[in-house]
Amino acid sequence: MTTVVSLGGSIVAPEAPDPAFLSGLRLLVDRHLAADKERRLIFVVGGGGPARRWQQAFREVAGTTGIEASHEALDWIGIMATRLNAQLVKALCAELAPQEVVTDPTAVELFMGRVLVAAGWKPGWSTDYDAVLLAERFGASTVVNLSNIAKVYTADPKLDPAATPIDSISWADFRKLVGEDWVPGANAPFDPVASRRAAELGLRVVCAAGRDLANLEALLEDRPFVGTVIGPA
Repeated sequence: MTTVVSLGGSIVAPEAPDPAFLSGLRLLVDRHLAADKERRLIFVVGGGGPARRWQQAFREVAGTTGIEASHEALDWIGIMATRLNAQLVKALCAELAPQEVVTDPTAVELFMGRVLVAAGWKPGWSTDYDAVLLAERFGASTVVNLSNIAKVYTADPKLDPAATPIDSISWADFRKLVGEDWVPGANAPFDPVASRRAAELGLRVVCAAGRDLANLEALLEDRPFVGTVIGPA
Protein backbone atom coordinates (compact mmCIF):
# COMPACT_ATOMS: atom_id res chain seq x y z
CA MET A 1 0.00 0.00 0.00
CA THR A 2 1.37 3.39 -1.00
CA THR A 3 0.49 6.62 0.78
CA VAL A 4 1.46 10.02 -0.57
CA VAL A 5 2.32 12.72 1.98
CA SER A 6 2.42 16.34 0.83
CA LEU A 7 4.82 17.58 3.48
CA GLY A 8 4.48 21.33 3.84
CA GLY A 9 7.73 23.23 3.81
CA SER A 10 6.51 25.20 6.82
CA ILE A 11 6.73 21.92 8.76
CA VAL A 12 10.18 20.87 7.57
CA ALA A 13 11.71 24.35 7.63
CA PRO A 14 9.45 27.02 9.16
CA GLU A 15 12.37 29.46 9.06
CA ALA A 16 15.26 27.02 9.04
CA PRO A 17 15.27 23.19 9.17
CA ASP A 18 13.71 21.79 12.36
CA PRO A 19 15.94 18.94 13.63
CA ALA A 20 13.53 17.86 16.39
CA PHE A 21 10.64 17.45 13.96
CA LEU A 22 12.78 15.69 11.37
CA SER A 23 14.10 13.25 13.96
CA GLY A 24 10.57 12.43 15.09
CA LEU A 25 9.43 12.01 11.49
CA ARG A 26 12.20 9.51 10.73
CA LEU A 27 11.28 7.43 13.81
CA LEU A 28 7.62 7.48 12.77
CA VAL A 29 8.56 6.31 9.26
CA ASP A 30 10.58 3.45 10.72
CA ARG A 31 7.67 2.28 12.88
CA HIS A 32 5.11 2.61 10.10
CA LEU A 33 7.12 0.66 7.54
CA ALA A 34 8.27 -2.00 10.01
CA ALA A 35 4.66 -2.93 10.78
CA ASP A 36 3.93 -4.07 7.21
CA LYS A 37 6.50 -4.86 4.52
CA GLU A 38 3.99 -3.87 1.79
CA ARG A 39 3.79 -0.26 2.98
CA ARG A 40 5.51 2.51 1.02
CA LEU A 41 5.57 6.27 1.51
CA ILE A 42 5.99 9.10 -0.98
CA PHE A 43 6.97 12.46 0.52
CA VAL A 44 6.48 15.56 -1.63
CA VAL A 45 8.25 18.38 0.17
CA GLY A 46 7.36 22.08 0.03
CA GLY A 47 9.53 25.19 0.22
CA GLY A 48 8.60 26.64 3.62
CA GLY A 49 10.41 29.61 5.14
CA PRO A 50 13.28 29.66 2.63
CA ALA A 51 10.84 29.90 -0.29
CA ARG A 52 8.89 32.74 1.33
CA ARG A 53 11.99 34.72 2.32
CA TRP A 54 13.70 34.37 -1.07
CA GLN A 55 10.47 35.24 -2.91
CA GLN A 56 9.95 38.29 -0.70
CA ALA A 57 13.53 39.44 -1.33
CA PHE A 58 12.91 39.19 -5.06
CA ARG A 59 9.68 41.17 -4.80
CA GLU A 60 11.38 43.92 -2.81
CA VAL A 61 14.35 44.25 -5.15
CA ALA A 62 12.13 44.05 -8.22
CA GLY A 63 9.98 46.83 -6.82
CA THR A 64 12.95 49.17 -6.46
CA THR A 65 14.62 48.36 -9.80
CA GLY A 66 11.69 48.12 -12.18
CA ILE A 67 12.09 44.36 -12.73
CA GLU A 68 8.84 42.49 -13.20
CA ALA A 69 8.17 40.13 -10.28
CA SER A 70 6.44 37.60 -12.52
CA HIS A 71 4.62 34.55 -11.19
CA GLU A 72 6.98 32.34 -13.17
CA ALA A 73 10.09 33.84 -11.59
CA LEU A 74 8.56 33.60 -8.12
CA ASP A 75 7.55 30.00 -8.74
CA TRP A 76 11.07 29.02 -9.81
CA ILE A 77 12.51 30.51 -6.62
CA GLY A 78 9.99 28.51 -4.57
CA ILE A 79 10.70 25.35 -6.56
CA MET A 80 14.41 25.56 -5.79
CA ALA A 81 13.61 25.84 -2.08
CA THR A 82 11.47 22.69 -2.29
CA ARG A 83 14.39 20.82 -3.85
CA LEU A 84 16.73 21.79 -1.03
CA ASN A 85 14.21 20.66 1.60
CA ALA A 86 13.47 17.44 -0.30
CA GLN A 87 17.17 16.59 -0.51
CA LEU A 88 17.36 16.94 3.28
CA VAL A 89 14.38 14.59 3.79
CA LYS A 90 15.84 12.06 1.35
CA ALA A 91 19.20 12.13 3.13
CA LEU A 92 17.50 11.54 6.47
CA CYS A 93 15.58 8.56 5.07
CA ALA A 94 18.94 7.11 4.00
CA GLU A 95 18.68 3.46 2.91
CA LEU A 96 14.87 3.64 2.74
CA ALA A 97 15.03 6.14 -0.15
CA PRO A 98 17.67 4.96 -2.67
CA GLN A 99 16.31 6.97 -5.63
CA GLU A 100 17.21 10.54 -6.50
CA VAL A 101 14.72 13.25 -5.53
CA VAL A 102 11.92 13.30 -8.11
CA THR A 103 11.61 16.65 -9.86
CA ASP A 104 9.28 15.54 -12.68
CA PRO A 105 6.38 13.38 -11.44
CA THR A 106 5.43 12.46 -15.02
CA ALA A 107 8.85 10.97 -15.79
CA VAL A 108 9.44 8.66 -12.81
CA GLU A 109 8.79 5.02 -13.78
CA LEU A 110 10.03 2.96 -10.85
CA PHE A 111 9.63 3.09 -7.10
CA MET A 112 12.65 1.46 -5.53
CA GLY A 113 13.02 1.08 -1.79
CA ARG A 114 10.32 1.96 0.74
CA VAL A 115 10.36 5.78 0.54
CA LEU A 116 10.30 8.07 -2.47
CA VAL A 117 10.99 11.79 -2.04
CA ALA A 118 9.85 14.43 -4.52
CA ALA A 119 10.09 18.21 -4.84
CA GLY A 120 8.66 20.98 -7.01
CA TRP A 121 8.45 20.42 -10.76
CA LYS A 122 7.71 23.57 -12.75
CA PRO A 123 5.78 26.86 -12.47
CA GLY A 124 1.99 26.97 -12.40
CA TRP A 125 1.15 25.04 -9.21
CA SER A 126 2.47 23.96 -5.84
CA THR A 127 3.94 20.65 -4.71
CA ASP A 128 0.36 19.59 -3.86
CA TYR A 129 -0.21 19.04 -7.58
CA ASP A 130 2.97 16.98 -7.84
CA ALA A 131 1.63 14.86 -4.95
CA VAL A 132 -1.60 14.23 -6.84
CA LEU A 133 0.29 13.21 -9.99
CA LEU A 134 2.43 10.78 -8.00
CA ALA A 135 -0.66 9.33 -6.32
CA GLU A 136 -2.10 8.73 -9.78
CA ARG A 137 1.17 7.24 -11.06
CA PHE A 138 1.64 4.77 -8.19
CA GLY A 139 -1.99 3.92 -7.42
CA ALA A 140 -2.38 5.68 -4.07
CA SER A 141 -5.97 6.44 -3.11
CA THR A 142 -5.10 8.96 -0.39
CA VAL A 143 -2.93 12.06 -0.22
CA VAL A 144 -2.12 13.28 3.28
CA ASN A 145 -1.62 17.05 3.19
CA LEU A 146 0.40 18.27 6.17
CA SER A 147 0.62 21.96 6.92
CA ASN A 148 0.47 24.34 9.88
CA ILE A 149 -3.31 24.03 10.27
CA ALA A 150 -5.18 21.17 11.97
CA LYS A 151 -8.31 21.46 9.83
CA VAL A 152 -9.74 23.34 6.88
CA TYR A 153 -12.01 26.23 7.90
CA THR A 154 -15.04 27.72 6.21
CA ALA A 155 -12.96 30.92 5.82
CA ASP A 156 -9.59 32.22 6.94
CA PRO A 157 -9.95 32.28 10.76
CA LYS A 158 -7.34 35.06 10.97
CA LEU A 159 -9.65 37.30 8.96
CA ASP A 160 -13.09 35.95 9.87
CA PRO A 161 -13.85 35.25 13.55
CA ALA A 162 -16.99 33.38 12.48
CA ALA A 163 -14.97 30.78 10.54
CA THR A 164 -15.55 27.22 11.70
CA PRO A 165 -13.51 24.02 11.22
CA ILE A 166 -14.68 21.38 8.75
CA ASP A 167 -14.48 17.62 9.39
CA SER A 168 -15.33 16.52 5.85
CA ILE A 169 -16.17 18.28 2.60
CA SER A 170 -16.83 17.37 -1.03
CA TRP A 171 -14.46 18.41 -3.78
CA ALA A 172 -17.14 20.64 -5.28
CA ASP A 173 -17.59 22.58 -2.03
CA PHE A 174 -13.86 22.69 -1.27
CA ARG A 175 -13.07 24.12 -4.69
CA LYS A 176 -15.54 26.93 -4.03
CA LEU A 177 -13.42 27.80 -0.98
CA VAL A 178 -10.01 27.83 -2.70
CA GLY A 179 -10.98 29.09 -6.15
CA GLU A 180 -9.41 28.14 -9.47
CA ASP A 181 -6.15 30.05 -9.74
CA TRP A 182 -2.70 29.36 -8.31
CA VAL A 183 -0.66 32.27 -6.94
CA PRO A 184 2.97 31.67 -5.86
CA GLY A 185 3.26 31.75 -2.08
CA ALA A 186 -0.51 31.40 -1.61
CA ASN A 187 -1.63 29.85 1.67
CA ALA A 188 -4.56 27.72 0.48
CA PRO A 189 -5.16 24.46 2.42
CA PHE A 190 -4.69 22.56 -0.87
CA ASP A 191 -3.56 24.08 -4.18
CA PRO A 192 -6.50 24.91 -6.54
CA VAL A 193 -4.77 23.22 -9.49
CA ALA A 194 -4.12 20.10 -7.40
CA SER A 195 -7.72 20.18 -6.18
CA ARG A 196 -9.06 20.16 -9.72
CA ARG A 197 -7.00 17.10 -10.67
CA ALA A 198 -7.70 15.29 -7.39
CA ALA A 199 -11.43 15.79 -7.93
CA GLU A 200 -11.16 14.36 -11.45
CA LEU A 201 -9.35 11.30 -10.09
CA GLY A 202 -11.70 10.82 -7.15
CA LEU A 203 -8.82 10.98 -4.68
CA ARG A 204 -9.25 11.31 -0.95
CA VAL A 205 -7.16 14.10 0.57
CA VAL A 206 -6.71 14.52 4.31
CA CYS A 207 -5.56 17.92 5.61
CA ALA A 208 -3.96 17.75 9.05
CA ALA A 209 -1.45 19.48 11.32
CA GLY A 210 1.99 18.41 10.20
CA ARG A 211 3.80 18.97 13.47
CA ASP A 212 1.47 16.64 15.40
CA LEU A 213 3.33 13.41 14.74
CA ALA A 214 1.09 11.34 17.03
CA ASN A 215 -1.90 12.44 14.96
CA LEU A 216 -0.06 11.68 11.73
CA GLU A 217 0.76 8.20 12.97
CA ALA A 218 -2.89 7.62 13.88
CA LEU A 219 -3.91 8.77 10.41
CA LEU A 220 -1.41 6.47 8.68
CA GLU A 221 -2.48 3.56 10.87
CA ASP A 222 -6.18 4.14 10.05
CA ARG A 223 -7.05 5.11 13.62
CA PRO A 224 -9.15 8.12 14.69
CA PHE A 225 -7.39 11.39 13.88
CA VAL A 226 -7.92 15.15 13.79
CA GLY A 227 -8.16 16.63 10.32
CA THR A 228 -10.37 17.43 7.35
CA VAL A 229 -11.25 14.78 4.78
CA ILE A 230 -11.83 16.06 1.23
CA GLY A 231 -13.27 13.65 -1.27
CA PRO A 232 -15.95 12.73 -3.77
CA ALA A 233 -19.48 13.76 -2.81
